[in-house]
Amino acid sequence: MIHLKSPGEIEKMRVAGRVVAEILNILQKKIKPGISTGQLNAIAEEETKARNAVAVFKNYPNPRGTRPFPGNICASVNEEVVHGIPGPRVLKQGDIISIDFGVMVDGFAGDAAITVAVGEVEPQVMNLIRVTEEALMKAIERAQAGNYLGSISNTIQTYVEGKGLSIVRDYVGHGIGRKMHEDPPVPNYGEIDSGPVLQTGMALAIEPMVNLGNHRVYTKNDEWTVVTKDGSYSAHFEHSIVIGEQGPEILTLL
Repeated sequence: MIHLKSPGEIEKMRVAGRVVAEILNILQKKIKPGISTGQLNAIAEEETKARNAVAVFKNYPNPRGTRPFPGNICASVNEEVVHGIPGPRVLKQGDIISIDFGVMVDGFAGDAAITVAVGEVEPQVMNLIRVTEEALMKAIERAQAGNYLGSISNTIQTYVEGKGLSIVRDYVGHGIGRKMHEDPPVPNYGEIDSGPVLQTGMALAIEPMVNLGNHRVYTKNDEWTVVTKDGSYSAHFEHSIVIGEQGPEILTLL
């Protein structure tokens, strides 16, 4: 678990976060019918190198298999929840795509995710995207020193389930800092008074994953791509934050 002690450390986290935010912003503008997930991956690679950053997901070891992750971004389409492998798949009208992206800059990590509609999508799918992002922002508001970590988790669960959607339980957020994944785990469900007490200087990556159907998921034979068991669409949003004396600071927001 990282506690950022000095202004210099926090500034390095801001730099890494801004790189992530800038590149996700570029990718979001490129998303349209006819572009492939592989093309988006190539854009991310080019933009990362231009900023002297390192894409963390590329060749990331597989904790549940043998194949390192082959892409610079995770590109998860429709029923794919997380860890979708970019490649020849071409996006079409009515799809949604979740892009998860992380970098290391000067020894510190940044990590964020967005879900984007490809052209016009059905109202219930647009609602899925909206609710997932709203749940993230409401959870960030709870990232205050003195609160339990569970207040973040419970806020996400309560908001999402109150809208008739379901929270993925197999994957969670995480601490972030000198490594992409640090303690503590940040579940998207749980009791409000559970987990460690949040402290000033803690850096977290909060990332609700929300399904239109039920919460159950499985991993495809490629060892990475996680999909909904019922084939329903899934959305994913994430920000890296640091808890300051005046409250949470979002590091991956332009």
